[in-house]
Amino acid sequence: MLHAIVMAGGSGTRFWPASRAALPKQLLPLAGDRTLLEDTVDRLEGLVPPDRTMVVTSARLLDAVRCQLPGLPESALVGEPCKRDTAPCIGLAALLVSRVDPDATMAVMPSDHVIRPAQRFRDAIRQAEQLVAATPGRLVTFGVRPTYPAESFGYIQQGEPLPVGPDDSPAHAVARFREKPPASVAAEYLAAGSYLWNAGIFVWRAATILAALRTRQPECLARLERIAAAWDGPDRDQVFAAEFAAIKGISIDYAVLEQADDVAVIEAPFGWDDLGGWSAVARQLGADATGNTVVGRHLDIESSGTIVHATGDHLVVTLGLVDMLVVHTPDATLVASRDREEAVRKVVAELENRGWMEFL
Repeated sequence: MLHAIVMAGGSGTRFWPASRAALPKQLLPLAGDRTLLEDTVDRLEGLVPPDRTMVVTSARLLDAVRCQLPGLPESALVGEPCKRDTAPCIGLAALLVSRVDPDATMAVMPSDHVIRPAQRFRDAIRQAEQLVAATPGRLVTFGVRPTYPAESFGYIQQGEPLPVGPDDSPAHAVARFREKPPASVAAEYLAAGSYLWNAGIFVWRAATILAALRTRQPECLARLERIAAAWDGPDRDQVFAAEFAAIKGISIDYAVLEQADDVAVIEAPFGWDDLGGWSAVARQLGADATGNTVVGRHLDIESSGTIVHATGDHLVVTLGLVDMLVVHTPDATLVASRDREEAVRKVVAELENRGWMEFL
């Protein structure tokens, strides 16, 4: 059966000060009325029932996730004691799913992407499930047709085409995974037409990914197996904390996909945005006649191209701003040039250096 694994442990530092340690990006309504996590789980309706949905998050976020997803059973929520990237996250989820369904197929996805329409997403996951059923040892990922030479995404080079149904999206064998490129190389990828952005969405059998981890990351898997063995026992939390902390963090791309022999990529038939920064929010929400994107109470005089995000009844007034970013929260306000939004992470790092943890 198909099981959904939602990875919801990110920190979203590029959205500071709206995104904080206790309420990061995926728990915020950045692209609509629902939070990104709520949207992700809503998208699964009609595809995977709640009892076959698992959300893996940080232990410190469990209460917030529980409040946002009251329809999921308690057993569906897994709180990692520390951050160790996607390979340990996916490996543990595979072990836990296999305990109740040894033949499980997993659809693994981030919790902080904007994907529309939902039905096209569900159709694509079903297509991937069929590819896996036809070749059980296959790993399937999704790629997005590039629209500009992005430097912030990894790329997937398409190989030989795979047979698909008349209503299916194009699918290819993966020729190679490429790291985030410099601008000149990204432009070459765009011009070539055979490269896709790596969307970080995967479908495979739990047994297949566990076998790959056993070969490629045996120490990691051994520690995860000790955690799974203790899952229903009184020492679960102690074993989880000790064993998980001892794992070296590594992404599933590095750990498995870049070395695997049979990986397929489906070209995503849905609209996709990884919502990597405030400009992505502006893309999703749109702009007014002067190019401003506004959330909250705002009075503008002769500003353009500016993003304003305010909370509560606080009024933000902009006068003559051009291509700026203004984010207000009750205890911190960010004012920056839009072309420096990638550097917001530096602000978070400097706050940590100064020990101003109350603002993180």
